[in-house]
Amino acid sequence: QVRLVESGGGLVQAGDSLILSCANLGSALSRYAMGWFRQAPGKDREFVAAISWHGIDQYSDSAKGRFTITGDSDRNTVQMQMNGLKPEDAGVYFCAASPMLSDLARNRVIEYWGQGTRVTVSS
Repeated sequence: QVRLVESGGGLVQAGDSLILSCANLGSALSRYAMGWFRQAPGKDREFVAAISWHGIDQYSDSAKGRFTITGDSDRNTVQMQMNGLKPEDAGVYFCAASPMLSDLARNRVIEYWGQGTRVTVSS
């Protein structure tokens, strides 16, 4: 059984940086894309960034230029460096995994989800 576990959330001030990490602590995934979604209060879960098993990355418009996603497909881990955080970046960040990068980027057919880690950004 796959088990995605996130860490690294917390309370930061606007302009600060934060690193989110996700590890699969269950059954190994082979050639899966992994990524991050954010859900703000009262809003739908939205795509933030993802990386394919062979290193191709994709970002939402709001994340481009500020966030950097990296991953280790052999270890089923993914990290996201978030710089220049804004209050609108706040929310619960979920790690996700699916066979195709496009599935994550289009928020469809997400096979696995983590439980989420909360990021709070004070202005």
